[in-house]
Amino acid sequence: MNIALIILNWNGKKLLEKFLPSVVANSKEAKLYVVDNASTDDSILFLNKNHPNIKVLKNTTNKGYSTGYNTALKHIKADVFCLLNSDVEVTKNWLQPILNFYKNTPNASIVQPKILDYKNKTLFEYAGAAGGFLDKYGYAFCRGRVFDTLEKDTNQYQTNSITWASGACFFIKNTDFKLLEGFDEDFFAHYEEIDLCWRAKNKNLSVHFIAESTVYHVGGATLNNSNPFKTYLNFRNSLYTLAKNLPSKKLIPIIFIRMVLDGIAGVRFLCKGQRKHLWSILKAHGHFYLNLPKMIRKRDTQQNNDYYHQQSIVWSYFIKQQKQFKS
Repeated sequence: MNIALIILNWNGKKLLEKFLPSVVANSKEAKLYVVDNASTDDSILFLNKNHPNIKVLKNTTNKGYSTGYNTALKHIKADVFCLLNSDVEVTKNWLQPILNFYKNTPNASIVQPKILDYKNKTLFEYAGAAGGFLDKYGYAFCRGRVFDTLEKDTNQYQTNSITWASGACFFIKNTDFKLLEGFDEDFFAHYEEIDLCWRAKNKNLSVHFIAESTVYHVGGATLNNSNPFKTYLNFRNSLYTLAKNLPSKKLIPIIFIRMVLDGIAGVRFLCKGQRKHLWSILKAHGHFYLNLPKMIRKRDTQQNNDYYHQQSIVWSYFIKQQKQFKS
């Protein structure tokens, strides 16, 4: 089984300088690629000078995570793709447990390693932690991270099935990526991996967390949590994901409840003086309703009723004060 490790880059020379050495040193089992989304810094010059053995694929425009990877992966031959953020430090022998899992689990499709915080390596990291789940209303959370609460890693989460794997370090079989027709390019960035995993689950493909493999992720290197554009993408793309994948009988009532819950989130932003984030939510809903017919047309004929881990993570976290996944 051969693996291609692909890093998407956009004006990330400083990140490549800092994190690429760990990838090169600890990923001997993989063929390395950098996909450049029309960077205007010296990323390409740096790669050609310092890492001439890494294959560089150049996209002509920056169309985000989804289109960037979709375009590049058409030109890469491998049994398994590893999509790795440029702000990730990998560890010694991190690939071997994942390769072993694929070899010993013939039906394995999508996997992610343990993702810890680069800035505090005892804690799980926001984007992925020990594998992702959804509540009934499409809000995403992780083992080890619920909203802004991060758990300390004590090896409490073992290799297991999950609902979605993090795009920060995302493994998928080439054949399954093609079967699913890649990421939805209307997403641009954020939530596209959750949508892809949900579509995979609808086709009875498996998604797993591999506890024996560890990486460290900075997170927010391209868009941090304080950026209103990130708020817009997360709210809009979450709604896109629901419209595309919810069972038909649940679609209208859940979208209505999400409208109410997102409104409460907007009021919360307003009370904190974050008016730009309130506007991002309003804009996300406006664009969602404009594009709802398009999302409905993308629906698969098969939906999975067992898509959520619990009823409402919002209620559990904010009202019942259950701050950790094990609660």
